Amino acid sequence: MKTFQVISPVDGSVYVEREYSTATQIESILANAKAAQKMWKNVPLRERITICERALDYFLTHADAIGEELTWQMGRPIGYTPNEIRRGFQERARYMIQAAIGALSDVPVSEKEGFQRFIRREALGTVFVVAPWNYPYLTSVNVVIPALLAGNTVILKHAQQTPLCAERYAAAFKAAGLPEGVFQYLHTTHDYVARMIADPRVDFVAFTGSVSGGHAVQRAAAERFIATGLELGGKDPAYVRADAPLAFAVENLVDGALFNSGQSCCGIERIYVHEKVYDEFVEGAVALVNQYVLGNPLEAGVHLGPMVRTSAAEFVRGQIREAVSQGADALIDPSGFPLNQIGTPYLAPQLLVNVNHSMRIMNEETFGPAVGIMKVSSDEEAIRLMNDSDYGLTASVWTSDADAALHIGNQIETGTWFMNRCDYLDPELAWTGVKDSGRGCTLSALGYEALTRPKSFHLRVDGY
Repeated sequence: MKTFQVISPVDGSVYVEREYSTATQIESILANAKAAQKMWKNVPLRERITICERALDYFLTHADAIGEELTWQMGRPIGYTPNEIRRGFQERARYMIQAAIGALSDVPVSEKEGFQRFIRREALGTVFVVAPWNYPYLTSVNVVIPALLAGNTVILKHAQQTPLCAERYAAAFKAAGLPEGVFQYLHTTHDYVARMIADPRVDFVAFTGSVSGGHAVQRAAAERFIATGLELGGKDPAYVRADAPLAFAVENLVDGALFNSGQSCCGIERIYVHEKVYDEFVEGAVALVNQYVLGNPLEAGVHLGPMVRTSAAEFVRGQIREAVSQGADALIDPSGFPLNQIGTPYLAPQLLVNVNHSMRIMNEETFGPAVGIMKVSSDEEAIRLMNDSDYGLTASVWTSDADAALHIGNQIETGTWFMNRCDYLDPELAWTGVKDSGRGCTLSALGYEALTRPKSFHLRVDGY
């Protein structure tokens, strides 16, 4: 069998080695999912809810161990990784469980004498989830839990950098008593992913990843009449108005740009600041960034660990160098972060000013701990610049005026609009993107719509 290795960004060691699923194993997974779904869709929703609640209990019980695994696999500091389970994962899972009964109930229509009529939400079949490494549990839970609750079977393929996450799901559902074949995972290559998408036993594909990956998923599905949900890239902007709560904005925008070493699809990647508060904002941001600690992510007190791999860090370094060569000023001295070394995944954070939209740092996804800051003179200029992007996942305004926030938000091309918040998913709200940030919707009651199909019941009950 062919194998692959997970090289830990922490120290360059081989942390995990796994075998790829064989063609025979993949065939068995697809067949088992198809067969199990016929049974699972008829299991009462209350029983499905109980099983998913038990699976969540497993995750919470093992959060510390899961967090340590995650740190070794992708480099986020261990002070944060267990909270991927305890906070975001738990919050999303609990809400989608809570929302299931209402979201999956029959939809009534007006009464008509002699007839019984309603719309039923029916499971699609088998949902294929392709999840990334940067937030492997947060991205996958958006689909895995509601797909199962809706009566689908699920096949999960996690990124090769985080294979233990898929295995943890399997352990959780086994502990919860989920019937065999209802949830399965596999480790496989991009070629086999494309083959699976083309297989008639896959009924929906949920993909989180790059824009190029999204195009590959679309191409693989092009010959079939199935839907795809795509959460892709981001270049998320923030606008700091003259009336912003400035210290609060500095603290939260720096965190929104640097948390997880900037490796977040909805992290802050562009900041526009009104000229009246620009100097004060920049001064505060520089002071705060210089307090961050870049270090071994297994140690306490570390804010920034390594990026996922050296090539990712070098990509960000290249954006920074290019911007500086084009006239930008880098405000953070990397020597204040001793672990920052070319040829390693350890990268110092960076703030850049005197930037413009001709620079890659302002128009190409960075996915790292570097952000450009631009001065603007009006709301209108900020709106134009925020919309000047191929992406539209989230955007935020920092202001004391909620009416202004609503007025500006109505003009921004984005999936989520924040006031005085960023880099957060509220599970009661639809998670969606526009432009190259993707298509479809997860979370909220609306998230169940993509995982079910409407089936109309039209019964003549008398008068024949």
